[in-house]
Amino acid sequence: MSQVLGKLDDYPRASLVSGPTPIEPAPRLSGELGLEVLIKRDDLTGLAFGGNKNRQLEFYFGAAREAGADTVLITGAVQSNYARTAAAAAARHGLAMHIQLEERVPHVDDTYRLSGNVLLDDLLGAVRHSYPDGEDEAGADAAIRQIADDLRARGKRPYVIPLGPDNPPLGALGYVVAAREIVAQLDAADTKVDAVVAASGSGFTHAGLLVGLRALGSQVPLYGICVRRDAARQRPRIADKCRALAPMLGIVDPVTDADILLDDDCLAPGYGRINDATMAAMLLTARSEGLFLDPPYTGKTMAGLIHLARAGDLAAGSRVLFIHTGGTPALFAYAPELRERMSTA
Repeated sequence: MSQVLGKLDDYPRASLVSGPTPIEPAPRLSGELGLEVLIKRDDLTGLAFGGNKNRQLEFYFGAAREAGADTVLITGAVQSNYARTAAAAAARHGLAMHIQLEERVPHVDDTYRLSGNVLLDDLLGAVRHSYPDGEDEAGADAAIRQIADDLRARGKRPYVIPLGPDNPPLGALGYVVAAREIVAQLDAADTKVDAVVAASGSGFTHAGLLVGLRALGSQVPLYGICVRRDAARQRPRIADKCRALAPMLGIVDPVTDADILLDDDCLAPGYGRINDATMAAMLLTARSEGLFLDPPYTGKTMAGLIHLARAGDLAAGSRVLFIHTGGTPALFAYAPELRERMSTA
């Protein structure tokens, strides 16, 4: 299996994931949806409340360690799971951490700005910076690199984890690893799935899974649920990342245009904002399985799964693997809105 994935195991990695995460049945949720839902528990990757970012950061911190860095920098939304897990990884490896938080979500309150992941960033000792525009990836990357230049001028050895799509998708290799893990787990259990459903935001998780599955010979449909931008804008992003990953692995690109399946019906009113479908999905999953989903990512992704089932894209009785990418701390940042919505649910 490793040979099929070419150079994957040649990349330096920092150990941040606590072994294979389980695939668990969700029987009560399945009964509610008329599907057989299995959940890949990547909320249990271990470090700092877990989540999909730990898989991606293994490769960035491997590269930072190889480069001899003493400081790591990252940019993301105010409630960035990526920033929180990067700060924890930096603490574990004895590195300084600088976080640049972008204004991606409008009309937020102090709970959003100070609770959830931001509180954890501060507990972890990260130095916080701000960037005023949440939709300017090139500008955010330029700003974080300027901070790195300033640190370098002071004698530090910074390593930047970039944001924009023009950078090599090193973090997506983490979900090529996850695809290998999933295929091995399903084979060991003699289980086949009819579809996989995952969040599609930065594109690292979506593209890495897709390249990994196809390279390993799995043709299972992978539905990416849009959580940041609409399908028309997300499609070329995923295609570009898949094309970039193939030469990084030393393989022929196994992904076709037809493999890129996207659904944006539950995206509005935009990134990090709760809609009725997301709230309903969060409540259903919590009250049927005792499993928490977050508003920006997994809540919208489960809402997308439910939409696909009701639209007939996921046939009644089919077996669906839901990728739980974590994000639990962000729940606390949305406390006032969640309480208001629960009071009328």
